[in-house]
Amino acid sequence: MNPKFTHTQYLVRKQVMSLVGAKIDIFDGSGQPVLFSQMKAFKLKEDIRLFSDDTMQDELISIQARSIIDFSAIYDVFDSTTGENLGSLRRKGVKSMLKDEWAILDTSEREIGLIKEDSALMALLRRFLTNLIPQKFHVEMGGAPVALFKQDLNPLVGKLRLDFSYDKDNRLDRRLGLAAAVLLVVIEGQQG
Repeated sequence: MNPKFTHTQYLVRKQVMSLVGAKIDIFDGSGQPVLFSQMKAFKLKEDIRLFSDDTMQDELISIQARSIIDFSAIYDVFDSTTGENLGSLRRKGVKSMLKDEWAILDTSEREIGLIKEDSALMALLRRFLTNLIPQKFHVEMGGAPVALFKQDLNPLVGKLRLDFSYDKDNRLDRRLGLAAAVLLVVIEGQQG
């Protein structure tokens, strides 16, 4: 396994100004850059790549939407170095209107986990009153917590802190977890 995917803590930070698609820097728990992501601009379907750094020479992960516009979109995640299908992430469309929820799917498209926004009340306050309340996402597999994703309080810069320390048995592939975090920053961030 690439050492970039073995950390327990990450910070996913969306760059403020980008004219050619969303750019995201990913740091380890000590603040060192470990990955760089860019969503290709002017594509009808989301196409997001994670690279080893901002030179974009070494592509590590590919995240691709299956359809153009879909309220319950499915995003397939691949290891770009091996071509391995890592699984998929499906936005739970109707449920996500009030409270963001994503399903984690294995390579056979069975639901193996969930990413859920913290509470319906906080989600409603965020959507209808203020975006100054940071989001918090609980990541579960088989009903047990494996990660916590917490948004920093900054309405101008999308930042998500990832904590995989709950995943003592390494049930969630970090590559799939990082892909989910990037989607949360890019896709959910577009909805304001």
